[in-house]
Amino acid sequence: MIEVLFADSEAASMKAAKSTVIYSKADGPTSVFIAGKKKPPEKEHSGWLEGSADDVVCFGYRLDIGNIQKDIEGHYRKNLIFSLLNMEMGEETQDYADSFMQMQQLKIYLEAGESIRIWYSDAPYSRCGLYHLCSILNCYENEIHLVKLPEYVVHGKTIIFYKNWGEVAAEEFAGFLSGERIVSKEEIRMYASLWSELAEDNSPLRAMVNGKMIGVPEDFYDFMILNRITTKPIKECRLIGDIIGHYQASIGDWWYAKRIQHFIEEGLIKVLEDAEKPYARLICLANQ
Repeated sequence: MIEVLFADSEAASMKAAKSTVIYSKADGPTSVFIAGKKKPPEKEHSGWLEGSADDVVCFGYRLDIGNIQKDIEGHYRKNLIFSLLNMEMGEETQDYADSFMQMQQLKIYLEAGESIRIWYSDAPYSRCGLYHLCSILNCYENEIHLVKLPEYVVHGKTIIFYKNWGEVAAEEFAGFLSGERIVSKEEIRMYASLWSELAEDNSPLRAMVNGKMIGVPEDFYDFMILNRITTKPIKECRLIGDIIGHYQASIGDWWYAKRIQHFIEEGLIKVLEDAEKPYARLICLANQ
């Protein structure tokens, strides 16, 4: 079973989950050992998946942002992702971004007849990834499974809310397999059609609004920044963390960094202390 996820962090967690070697005995409880380690994991073994990290494909094209009429394997999308990640990572960006843009690897698995299990959520990048992927799967006869991240999970007296699969630990993935289902060709065609509608609209951003993925303007999330920044000095990384924690929107921190840079250039935000990496800058709302 090939696992497909739509962001690098969640794919990394899935690779950890699939790197576990599981040994079972008929006369005793199942024992779980992490490959390459002497001690079994502290968490319950029910959270580990059989398989290899090689079974994981990251379809991390961030299709909730930018022009989606252009080839997602082309220079435009790569440059877009590089520019966003470069605000955070600098010179490491290119190798890092290349590691989760794996369309060709996925097509190899599809042509080999492998079954595909797609882990998606209502995060815009994930929904868009699912829709676009279904426009590709429409041409194949492989068995396709879907696992949708629930809004929340109840553990005893505790309720845990999730925004995306990146918030799920490696040892927890198998606990969501109760929601796995095989998707029909009709549903694949429906999702492919939804992708066509988004591509025809081709807005700068896509977001979930009233349960529907729609195109939205580039300034859609700007109010979140302007509502949280004040004339009091604050590190840019601290501000972004505050925005993410307060609004729980599933847009990458680098998008907020991009828009903060836009506000700096427009004179709405000023830099009090510059830094080599934008996230380390000391900034504040400019006096109007």
